[in-house]
Amino acid sequence: MADHLLEVNDLRMHFYTRDGIVKAVDGVSYTLDKGETLGVVGESGSGKSVHALTMMQLIPMPPGKVVGGDVLFKGRSLVKMKDEEIRKIRGNEITMIFQDPMTSLNPVYRIGRQIGEPLVIHKGMSRADAEKRAIELLRLVGIPNPEDRVRDYPHQFSGGMRQRAMIAMALACDPDILIADEPTTALDVTIQAQIIELMLEIQKRTGNAIIMITHDLGVVADIADRILVMYAGRPVEFGTTDEVFYRPLHPYTWGLMDSIPAHDMTEKSELCPIKGQPPSLIDVPAGCAFSPRCPYAKERCFKEEPPFRTIDGTHAASCHFAGDVGFTHAEVTCAGVSA
Repeated sequence: MADHLLEVNDLRMHFYTRDGIVKAVDGVSYTLDKGETLGVVGESGSGKSVHALTMMQLIPMPPGKVVGGDVLFKGRSLVKMKDEEIRKIRGNEITMIFQDPMTSLNPVYRIGRQIGEPLVIHKGMSRADAEKRAIELLRLVGIPNPEDRVRDYPHQFSGGMRQRAMIAMALACDPDILIADEPTTALDVTIQAQIIELMLEIQKRTGNAIIMITHDLGVVADIADRILVMYAGRPVEFGTTDEVFYRPLHPYTWGLMDSIPAHDMTEKSELCPIKGQPPSLIDVPAGCAFSPRCPYAKERCFKEEPPFRTIDGTHAASCHFAGDVGFTHAEVTCAGVSA
């Protein structure tokens, strides 16, 4: 079998603080192939973004420290690379669209210069040639009048246009992997759909792989080939999109699905959010980290940490009862599990 483009093997990133050790990423594993889209979902604080920043070596160390595992890109370890080695890959072969383009773009530099910077650094282009390519990229991502807008500053772009500029910057060097960290969170629904459609069109054209990080299962429903569900820094479910959506195995995944507004909701309809809050990553509960919020939890769940195991084919989950006969996604009301 051909080697994977990316292999994440039991990655563990901890932060050493005055209050204690924050286990932000605690045992994440998956593979990614060329042309594939992986959705990484979970609530805020689940470790989605931190695991991607760890791969890119964008976590300050200290306080952060990779305490275990590895990330292999084309067979080479990313976490063990020296600064000069990772700089050749970051922004070139692996790029990232950050969550808030207004804070990611430098307010004192023109859009064209920022998009062209990777081309100057990684491809050795002149400033003039890089600006010409920046105009082409702005046109590719749907910015009107790119010849004029390339000279604008970030504050002169709308939120959707800034996000498109970030995508143009990420695509400048034709990366093998595009990491999109909540790329549509601050945008209205119409612009969200346009951004996602744009990313998929570019993927078809270039064949790059995408890691889509989001808290919204609905965002990855139509675009991801496989889905990784994270909770409290750990993977709780992994499988193809059809497996996760049509045969979900973990109660946390069920809770995320029950929290999605239905198309046929009425004024009297209620959303059913997951009760409680994610745990402190300094003091993760014993047993299953989700057990204090799980309406299906039993005594065993509070004492024994469930292993992350394959249940069927490529479908895996970390629940003591996943795959058991009769343990399926039941209807959940806002008061708990219905009879």
